[in-house]
Amino acid sequence: MNIKIDNYLHIPLCLRIIKSPIISLIENLMIWRWEVKRRIAATSTIFIFFAVFGLSLYANIQPDSLSVPGIRVYIDCGECDTDFIKQEIAFVNYVRFKEVADVYILITTQTTGSGGTEYTITYIGQHNYAGMKDTLKYISGKLDTYDTIRKGLVKVLKLGLIRYVAKTPMAKEISILYSKKEKPTEVKDRWNHWVFSLGINSFLSGEQSTKFNSINGSISANRTTEDWKTHFSVYHYYYNNEFKLDDSTTINSFSKSYGASVDIVKSINDHWSLGLWPNLYSSTYSNMKRVVSLSSGVEYNIFPYSQSTNRELRMSYSLGYDYYKYFEETIYNRTEDKLFNEAVSLSLDTKQKWGSINTTLRGSNYLYDFKKNRLTLSSNLSLQVIKGLSFTLFGRISWIHNQISIPKRGLTPEEVLLHLKQLSTQYNYFVSVGLSYSFGSIYSNIVNPRFGE
Repeated sequence: MNIKIDNYLHIPLCLRIIKSPIISLIENLMIWRWEVKRRIAATSTIFIFFAVFGLSLYANIQPDSLSVPGIRVYIDCGECDTDFIKQEIAFVNYVRFKEVADVYILITTQTTGSGGTEYTITYIGQHNYAGMKDTLKYISGKLDTYDTIRKGLVKVLKLGLIRYVAKTPMAKEISILYSKKEKPTEVKDRWNHWVFSLGINSFLSGEQSTKFNSINGSISANRTTEDWKTHFSVYHYYYNNEFKLDDSTTINSFSKSYGASVDIVKSINDHWSLGLWPNLYSSTYSNMKRVVSLSSGVEYNIFPYSQSTNRELRMSYSLGYDYYKYFEETIYNRTEDKLFNEAVSLSLDTKQKWGSINTTLRGSNYLYDFKKNRLTLSSNLSLQVIKGLSFTLFGRISWIHNQISIPKRGLTPEEVLLHLKQLSTQYNYFVSVGLSYSFGSIYSNIVNPRFGE
């Protein structure tokens, strides 16, 4: 006769020997009790989490107050020195969430023809200031220093805020000064809107068993007017790396490329544009000894180009001719090719109160064989889901079926590991996803730069 002793039940031995239905019932009740305790603990943890989350949301929604009776301002600008703005414009209260702001300020930028930056500053009134909207612009020069740019931007920001501050008790503390100056005389641009840039960069580094050196240079010229946009550029890139594995084995990594490109764009009206693009290109990585191409295209923007700092929806089509001369014979047994190609694209760019999105879908193919094609989708999305909760997504994926320059001989392990030659592939991708949440005080007036943090 086998007797099983249950250590976890404090029941007399005689009762445990005689396995009666009562004992089975007691065992089941004990197991049920521990299961109930476990579930209560798990439920309590979940409840506490959501309680804290809910309280933080409730705290964010409640309208905080400060002793300073100024308007509440939210500035949406990824390229601005917000600490400097807060120090220079101290007659408003800065908040961290756009929903509680009296004035939502959206600052967008685009490059000017002279290489400077045009800042479009949009003021949007909310709550008691609903319906009050204004737009101002500030343009910085290419040679302006960082300090000059931020001071100029602050000056324009102040001007736009005056009409809102005028409706508050703070208005009596504001004074406006005007320095009278003579109207500047019209000057003649001796460069005729042309802007030139020269650049050269190099680096050299190493240790006992490795050496790295690189040099690259570029020359560019730009001219931008209301009717024409022209860009010329020439560049050269070279690098050579040396890896010493032992006294008898050294691996050299060498790559170079150069190119020249021309972009000529003609404005037709506020929605249509024409383009012409001649190019010259060479790359050891892509097995391209020489590429000469010429393409032209047309673009239509559903929204007027004058609204380009806030929104664009552009559709384009281009047709081109390419001449390829290869360093090595390709997998298609070719040493050169003469091909026609076409490409279509759809791009959406917008920056609004809810966030921003930049998405482009582009497809291209060779006319002699539609199967030789490439399709690329890229997108950069930033959304504010609720106050304090932000979602960001960046992604790019390409379906590749037009690699006509892959060397026939195959690649050595060194060329693969050091990424010296282009590999055959049918796709590539890159994805980045982010989620952030913050809560607490809605105000952010104070600037403390101690220890650089």
